[in-house]
Amino acid sequence: MKRIISTILVAVLFSNNNFTAQQINKKNTILPMNTSNPLLRKSNLQFQAPEFDKIKNEHFKPAFDLGLKEHNNEILAIANNPAKPTFENTILALEKSGELLKRARLIFGNLTSANTNPSLQALDQEYSAIFAGHNDKIYLNEKLYKRVKAVNDKNLDSESKRLLALYIQNFELAGAGLSASKKEELKQINQKLATLESQFEMKLLEARKNGGLLIDTAEELDGLSPDQIEKAKKDAEQIGNSGKYLLQITNTTQQPYLAVLKNRKTREKLFNASWTRAEKGDSADTQNLVKEIANLRLKKAQLLGKKSFAEWKLQDQMAQTPANAMDLMHKIATPAIEGAKKEKTEIQKLINSQNENFEVQPWDWDFYAEQVRKEKFNLNENEIKPYFDAFVVLEKGVFYAANKFYGITFKKRTDIPTYHPDVIVYEIFDTDGKSLALCYFDFWTRDSKRGGAWMNNFVEQSSLFGTKPVITTCFNYIKPEEGKPALINFDEVETIFHEFGHALHGIFANQKYASLSGTNVPRDFVEFPSQFNEHFALEPEILKNYAIHYETKQSIPQSLVEKIKKASTFNQGYATTELVSSAILDMMWHSIEKTSTIKSVLDFEKQALTKNGFILNAVPPRYHTPYFAHIWGGGYSAGYYAYLWSETMDVDAWDYFKNNGGFTRENGDKYRKYILSVGNSVDLNKSYIQLTGRKPNVNALLEMKGLKK
Repeated sequence: MKRIISTILVAVLFSNNNFTAQQINKKNTILPMNTSNPLLRKSNLQFQAPEFDKIKNEHFKPAFDLGLKEHNNEILAIANNPAKPTFENTILALEKSGELLKRARLIFGNLTSANTNPSLQALDQEYSAIFAGHNDKIYLNEKLYKRVKAVNDKNLDSESKRLLALYIQNFELAGAGLSASKKEELKQINQKLATLESQFEMKLLEARKNGGLLIDTAEELDGLSPDQIEKAKKDAEQIGNSGKYLLQITNTTQQPYLAVLKNRKTREKLFNASWTRAEKGDSADTQNLVKEIANLRLKKAQLLGKKSFAEWKLQDQMAQTPANAMDLMHKIATPAIEGAKKEKTEIQKLINSQNENFEVQPWDWDFYAEQVRKEKFNLNENEIKPYFDAFVVLEKGVFYAANKFYGITFKKRTDIPTYHPDVIVYEIFDTDGKSLALCYFDFWTRDSKRGGAWMNNFVEQSSLFGTKPVITTCFNYIKPEEGKPALINFDEVETIFHEFGHALHGIFANQKYASLSGTNVPRDFVEFPSQFNEHFALEPEILKNYAIHYETKQSIPQSLVEKIKKASTFNQGYATTELVSSAILDMMWHSIEKTSTIKSVLDFEKQALTKNGFILNAVPPRYHTPYFAHIWGGGYSAGYYAYLWSETMDVDAWDYFKNNGGFTRENGDKYRKYILSVGNSVDLNKSYIQLTGRKPNVNALLEMKGLKK
């Protein structure tokens, strides 16, 4: 997942530059030249990487206040400039503005996601509405809007024209053309939404922290390894429950331990702990927040002249309309549901053959699906897991694939300070030996980290200002005991490849303007590079290089590789159904046209799923509404379909390369040229056709998943 800090692409707030406040506005200098606050100046570290050894909680508030004041002065100066509007004095001036504020917000946003604390949470609450209001001051400024619209694009290069068009679009989507009274109403809505979305993330963090399952005896954990049981025991001790065992939950509906726990009652308890984490009527219950957010988003959209929030939100996306997004999702959903039904029949047959008298439920699926997989493909998850150590996967899998396809190399850096001891940093070098970027990796789950996996930038690339990318990638794997291997399952392996695909999109950015750089692209394109990169995980040459048994140090045998490849379509009906049901659920929430339709969050979800054909109780959505972080706090509102839209492109592109020379350095350069290095500086639909010579087709996706009839 590409972490989206703001729900609107705010080019002004998220531009990057090498100018100090003194250089930009000498007459109105706010910042002292020398300061002990590291956020008030550019970092002296390579590529301006954050000085985490110096940054403290108390540094953010003065940085925010000073940054807001400075940025306000810059915006007013641009809006009130008596000179005729030009690209240089208006668009370029906007692009250069807000350096301090952006620096502080990027660091803060990443910390509140990856390593938060009560002080940061309080600041998030305090400033979420303030930042929303600041955004409105820019995009609802009538004078500024008129100047932006008045800029002539004649004689501009193509990227500058693209930047101008983006600014105009952002102003109009934000409501710059509204009347004064409607602008005031919109400001109130935006500030309230910002506050509510921040509250949602905090409640969800609490729900996840408190939602773990306490178990009384080790016998109830039959199926877990001795190391896993020992960790559960220590986790329980840490929360004051000595003698018991704590199973922590991840942010998805299904939990990793459900595939191996033999005790059915334990499985049911763990599933229910996950499913109900944010709907218990306690301080972590998100249901009222969800209703309020959905209602306010609808109100905002209608104020901006659209029937629904989804209609407003998709205007600048590749899909363009909710109907187009829903059309694609239904093309995938129909065969996916049929595939899941067949898989359910297989699982039920296995349960019956074991003389078990129950119908398969969500907490049973993974456990028995694993048995079906073993029976059909002679493949056991426990057989392959010893070959996947997270650090080996990273260096000998992810990095190896990137070296083979793109020619880039990597060097671990131990001299770059990080925000947590578990974080590791690598420097990435281009084929000519020049340094491209710094990339942080944060593998382990903790109470201070939100759920899921994501990539984001600390510093964005811009040739105009000479900045190179500083990138962070975060995961939520269970940390092994000291001295034990960091063994992960194959889904988690693919997640490392996925997030590094986002990182590559940022690493290879080659734009003049930060606002168009790297991953600053439509949501339904941003997941294309990440999902494309997942395919390398199963390439035989790459798989054999990183799949190394942690004890024997032997590469995975070819026989096991063949089993994995043959099993790659296994359970795809289930996996695709849980994903597409979540995506459609998101679109249904944001396609409401009357607030009266939302009475009960849980009833709305049930009705939305049933209406769209998702009636298999054993296959719940990947995200249940009360903990659907992507859409209520993560910037993917009316946008979770992006994974499916992007997957259609990534599978089609992969199919193209397989049939056109394979995964050679030459093809790697081609993919880099047309996809990874262009950011949002070109028409991305045209760029895709330049790559493959065709529009993407869903058939390749369905065939890969084994769902095509």
